[in-house]
Amino acid sequence: MINQYKDEDKVLLAVDCIIFGFDNEELKLLLIKRDFEPEKGKWSLMGGFLKKSEVLDEAASRVLQHLTGLNDVYMEQLYSFSKIDRDPVERTISVAYFALINIADHNSELSESHSAQWFGLEDMPELIFDHNAMVKHAIRRLRYRTATQPIGFELLPEKFTMRQLQKLYEAIFDHELDKRNFTKKINAMDLLVRLDEKDMTSSKKGSFLFKFDEQKYKKKVMDGFSFKV
Repeated sequence: MINQYKDEDKVLLAVDCIIFGFDNEELKLLLIKRDFEPEKGKWSLMGGFLKKSEVLDEAASRVLQHLTGLNDVYMEQLYSFSKIDRDPVERTISVAYFALINIADHNSELSESHSAQWFGLEDMPELIFDHNAMVKHAIRRLRYRTATQPIGFELLPEKFTMRQLQKLYEAIFDHELDKRNFTKKINAMDLLVRLDEKDMTSSKKGSFLFKFDEQKYKKKVMDGFSFKV
């Protein structure tokens, strides 16, 4: 019984994290400078190998925490990448995850040991191995999820303006939205709480701040509500 797998091939299993952030204007990707061969000095996603004592979600959380210092962030398993020659050192299958981080709240927690840097998607450098394909896949999934679930709020600070929210959706979907139609659609969902506070940086009059009401959203979903932007 113990030796029934002895003749089977052994392969390495890795996890790679596509980490998205938003800086109030642009959707960004967190990359690191690879500090070992092969491809030393080139830009890479943050990744690591699965340990025997871990399940995949635990490994992805460990990798994310090691780079960002964060534990409680939105993260979702994306896809498995298994081309035979994807890693030139040894046969390695990678399970990719994507995570969403609000840059303003957490940028100071990022580790300096990996030369981590945020890049706008249009300014993203060429990545090692098949990491470019991972990012493209993650962007498609992010757009789908954002259109059908309120995960975009994970990229915003707790309090935000309607302009920030619109800029976020424009950044994710890569096209401009009509301000009046967007505001009307968001307000019709009745998921935001308008605060008695204003952001005074945008104009003398200021802009009201809002919060996402997660409890109301969960209750509305139980009642059959369907989120759609």
